[in-house]
Order: sequence, then structure tokens, then C-alpha cells
Amino acid sequence: MVRKIGKLTGLTMAGVAGSAMLAVPVVSASAPSFTDVDGTSHAEAINALAKAGIVTGYENKTFGTWNEISRQHVAVILYRALHLEAPDNVGKTLEKYSDVDEKHPYAKQIAAVTKAGIFKGTNGKFYPDKPITREQAASVIVLAEHLEKYDTVDHKKVNLEKVDDSHKEKVQKLADFEATNQYDNFRPNENISRGAFATMFYRIYSLYQADLMHTSDTHAHLEDVAKRVTAVKDFRAKYPSALLFDSGDVFSGTLYFNEYHGQADMEFMNLMKYDAMTFGNHEFDLGETDGNHQKLADFISNARFPVLSANVDVSKQPELNGLYKGGITSSPTNGNIYNGMIKNVNGEKIGVFGLTTAETANIASPLNVTFDDYIEKARATVASLEARGADKIIALTHIGYNDNPDINDIKLAKEVDGIDIILGGHSHTKLDQPFLVYEAGKAPTLIDHTYQYGEYLGTLNVKFNDKGEIVGNTGSLVKIADQAEDKNAAALLKTYSSKIDKIMNEEIKTPNGQVATAAHAYPNPRVGDEGNEKGISVRNSETALGNLITDGMLEEVKAKGVDAVAAMQNGGGIRAGMDEGPITTGEIMTVLPFGNTLATMELTGTEIKEALEHSAANLGKDEKGNMRESGGFLHVSGMEYTYDSTKPAGERIQSVKIKRNDVFETLDNKKTYIIATNFFTAKGGDGYDVFAKAYEEGRVQDFGAADWENLRNHVIRLAEGNDGKVDVGIEGRIKDVASGSENE
Repeated sequence: MVRKIGKLTGLTMAGVAGSAMLAVPVVSASAPSFTDVDGTSHAEAINALAKAGIVTGYENKTFGTWNEISRQHVAVILYRALHLEAPDNVGKTLEKYSDVDEKHPYAKQIAAVTKAGIFKGTNGKFYPDKPITREQAASVIVLAEHLEKYDTVDHKKVNLEKVDDSHKEKVQKLADFEATNQYDNFRPNENISRGAFATMFYRIYSLYQADLMHTSDTHAHLEDVAKRVTAVKDFRAKYPSALLFDSGDVFSGTLYFNEYHGQADMEFMNLMKYDAMTFGNHEFDLGETDGNHQKLADFISNARFPVLSANVDVSKQPELNGLYKGGITSSPTNGNIYNGMIKNVNGEKIGVFGLTTAETANIASPLNVTFDDYIEKARATVASLEARGADKIIALTHIGYNDNPDINDIKLAKEVDGIDIILGGHSHTKLDQPFLVYEAGKAPTLIDHTYQYGEYLGTLNVKFNDKGEIVGNTGSLVKIADQAEDKNAAALLKTYSSKIDKIMNEEIKTPNGQVATAAHAYPNPRVGDEGNEKGISVRNSETALGNLITDGMLEEVKAKGVDAVAAMQNGGGIRAGMDEGPITTGEIMTVLPFGNTLATMELTGTEIKEALEHSAANLGKDEKGNMRESGGFLHVSGMEYTYDSTKPAGERIQSVKIKRNDVFETLDNKKTYIIATNFFTAKGGDGYDVFAKAYEEGRVQDFGAADWENLRNHVIRLAEGNDGKVDVGIEGRIKDVASGSENE
């Protein structure tokens, strides 16, 4: 994870014949003594690199500080420092050069830097004895350290007027990393001295690099977990000391959780060697159904990693209290709970702690678990970590990116000094690039989120200066679907999925054993379907299936004690219909396959109308007379609305009524209503900016239950009260007054 000059071990040293400068070095506890180095501006770099065995001097005990350095000697330095691998066929690689072949004393090193793309040569030649210019040196250092992909904290103002176009970006990057201070005149065409090259390279080489992987909000989605194993292994192959974390909400969302209660997830997390995780709110979901947290305790106990959260108090919850070790530890015991820990990686102390949203008290069932103020606890924990020598601190957070104005990662970064990296979850945010919070007078903080359902593995490479502050970073989301399955993990998954596949085919039954049966088919029509002359679609018209789904949403939130009045479901989220006859779990999950969770929104009447205008904006007929579709079309429950598809978008909604005590009342624009929907829509999916605003203002709550579970529960309720029959039809909830019919 961290590379630190002076603490390098296991350096591979190669003897180079015929070179006074790069004679076979002897790595010792002290640097070689050069007669021409001490007192120069390059002494620190030369002595450190010499101590590590990366550079040596002449036989007369001088380093040749002010002598020009040749291209071949740069190749050897990079080969040693970066542990480059020579190609299997050195001679074949060197065929591109007319002045270097496999007999050259530095053939292996030159072939290695060529293979790595650091040197390309000019006019078919490598020019091994030729001095290297300052701008060329900048380029090879940037390429060797892959700095071109890094974002830097500072952007220095550098005079690039005399720098060749092919080197400008590299010189700028080197300056941003403060490897040079020659901003006004970089002297790009001047041959660089051995001392200057040592300093320039050392300033980059001596930066600490943290290599990290992380996940969040996986919600028991294990269908592609064998591919995630491959992604983790591939990253570790490049960065053997990389750490792997999870930011919570491993629990709830699929049949894997319903059946195995986190044990399946835990086994794969152990297989991937996670270093730690923090609690998400959904880790506490089973408190409602079980009346305790024994299954969460079992998950933690069997984990071969610790759980961290500085603001969660489990002392009054019997099943968890015994697992809580508290405080900061340098030797965490697997299967226990701590506030934070210090990881010693290659001699560097990395502080890690967790934070969990206080919203958990309202959106899960924590029972006797309580949540302290996250800002106060973060400040205290950072101070404790720093007091124990950790100057690189990572927060694993399940508080959301910026959805709640009072509890979010951006606020945490701004208000708590000393946190270098925040690996977050809860808001299901997808950050294609990490976000840097850089407040004046404070060290920068890097925030990263990895979306949801195990669809991506977040990866980060972060460089720190000797003050422990971030100076550059690069990060990406590795798409799990694009990876190959790890064979061993795939075999392990089958031990779980075989039972899940069986459950998928099971018929849904009421508590008294009646099979839930669709009284009629629940089609999921689309424009263009054979025989669909009217162009009726789940994306432009009320359907019986849409009514069934939204009724289930509304009933589910009411069962949780929420005073919701209506529900909305985007048509694009409904992916299949149901046949007449017995209803299976697999059929339900095929209807709603995305695992979206149940949420509520607090909206004014004006905002509801704005949302319905968006829903109806693209409806009606196109220039050819065909019915249009929109994935954002809203099916509703507890509500009726009419629109006129012939009017301009934004002026189409004619009437809206909300059902109260079995009576429909006209929507009050100034009144606030609670509306149930799925979390995707509540966050502003399908272009619902009005919902996104509510989400950003903290007027959205995520209840965690998967949408397919809501539908299944509602099917059971309907079947139980109707001799097993599920019979919901079209009721005229949505009408286009331009056609006079809700389905034309």
C-alpha cells in the first residue's frame, strides 16, 4: 500500500558490467559516502537513493553530481527503482533500435523501459550514451510513475512557452507534484545533471502511495460475486499491499439475504480478504422481524475482519455487546467491533474508522442500538488516531454523499480536519471520479462512492507527501459485469444459488397455505407489440400491473406507520408481466428485477404536480401517429390525475386528486404530502429534478425493503383475503382527456 524510501526491502539488484556509475551496489544500513554530495541541494535525494541501492557512484567515491546523465543510466535507475520486468525475448524488443542489441551492457534494462512504454526512441534509435534533457526527464518520470492518470491537488503556474508540445503535459504534471520548483524557467532543453535527475525522481519516488479497494450498498446481490473476486485479485496482483473495505449495507435486498441472513455474503467477503467494514442502516433490519440482532451478531462473529463504527453504541444490545471491544486498536481481532483501527502496512500507520448514519433509528430497527453525533465522534477519533502516530486517515462512512443536508460526507470533510479519504455509502451514489474537498487552510479530503448492488469495485491510488497530505490521486470504478468469473468462487456460489434457484420456482402461498393465483394475466405491454394497435404501453398508460405494484408500495409504508397518501412507480422499472395462474417468487422478481428499495418523499402539492407534468411531458402521438413512450411515466396509487397530451409540455396536467379516507380530494398545492416510491425515482431517476431536490434537502427516506418484496407481500395480502385470488384491474387512475379514454 505504501512505498517509503529508506524502508524498502527485497530490492532486486542487477550487476551492470562496465559502468563506474552503476557498479554493483551493496545495500547497507547507511548510504555510501560520496565526496561531492554533502552540502549540495541534491544531497538528500542522492543519499536516500544510494542507501536503497538504486544509484551508485564512481570508483573514486564521487557521485558526479553535476555531470550530465545519459539515457541508458536513467533506464537502469528506473529498472531498479520500479522493479521493472525485462521481456522474455530481450533481443526481439530491441529490434526497433539500430544502436542497441542484446549484447549491449544495459540491454535488459533498456528492453524493460521500452516494454513499459517509458522510452520509445527516436528515428529508430535509443541513443544510449546521449544526455537526457530536462523536459525528456520530466516525461520519463511521469510515464514511469504513471502520473499522467493522476489528478493533483495543486495546479502550478508554469512557464511552458519553451517546452516542446510533446512534453508540456508531463512538465506540468511534474510541477503539480512539486518535483521541480523551476516554474518561471524550466530550462526544458538543457541537459539534466545526475544530481538534478536524482532530486526530481526522488521527490516523486518518495511519495507515499495508498492503494485501496472498496464496495458499498451491495444489498446481498451475489449473482456476480465470482466476478468481483476476479476484480479484487487483479488489483492485488498490481498492488499487493492494497486494502479492501466495505461501507455498509451488506444486508437486505435479495433472496440470498432472505435465506442466509448475511452468511453467504460474509463467506465471500472472507474469501476476498476484506480488511474492515462499517455498519450500514440495513445491517439492523432484522430487529423488526426477529426482535433481536442475533443474525447480525452471527455475521460479525464469523467475519475474518473487524467491523468499525465510532458513533454506534451497541452496549445495551445483548447480542452485540460482547463483540464490542471499543476504542482504537493496532491489533484488531476478527469478528469484533471497534471504533477504529491502525493498519501497519509496509511500515506506515494507516488509521481507519467507521461512521453510521443516525437516520438508522428511523429507517431500520436498531432496537437498543443508539447513534452518537457523527461530527463529534469523527473529531475525537481522528485525534486518537493521530495521537497514536497515524497521519493517513481513512473514514468508512455510511452517511450518504450529500443527500441529507445535516448528515453527509461533504459536510464531514469540511468540518473535520485530518480525514484524508472518505470511502462512503448509503446514498447509492456513483462517482466515476473521486471528489476532492479542498478547504483553504485545511489538508484536502478525497471522497469516493461505488454506487450499488456490487456492480462496481471502487479502486484508488493516492499519493501523500511527507506531511501525510494528499498531493495526487487516481480512481476508477471497475465494472464487475465485464470481469471473468473466478472458478473457485463460482463453485462456492453454486452451493448457495442452487437453493435460491429452487426458491425462485416456488409458488407464493398465504400463511394458511393457499397458493396466490393471478385471476387474470397482468400484461406488460409495449408500443410495437404484436396486436397492440392502440399503442398502449406500461410507459404511457395505466396498467393493472402498475396498479398492483403501487398499491403494494402504499400498503407497505402504511404498515410501517408512515402517513403516506399515495405511491408512484416509474414504468421503466417494470420489466415483465405475469401470467394467469399460480404466482411464483421468480415471476415477482422478473417483474421488478432491479432490487430498488422502498422510499418515501415529502412533497408539496406543487411539487407533485410538477412531477406529473414530467411524467406526461412526452406522451401522446408522434408525427406518424404512433403512441410515444417514456420510462419515467408514473403509475400511481391513492391518486387520480388527468392530462391533455395535445397541450405543450409543462401545461398538460388538468386535475389531480388525492385519496383521503376513501374520498378523493383535489390536490392542495400548498399542502405537504408523503408519497411512496422506489429509491431510484426518489433520487431523481428518469430526470425527475423535483424529486432530486427533495432528496438533496433530506426529504427522502429509504426503508430498505426491496421492491419485489413489497410486491410479494402485497400479493399475499390480496390472496389471503380473496380465497387465493389476486384480482386488480384498470380503474381509471390516469386519463388523457385529449382522447377521452385512459388507454387511447
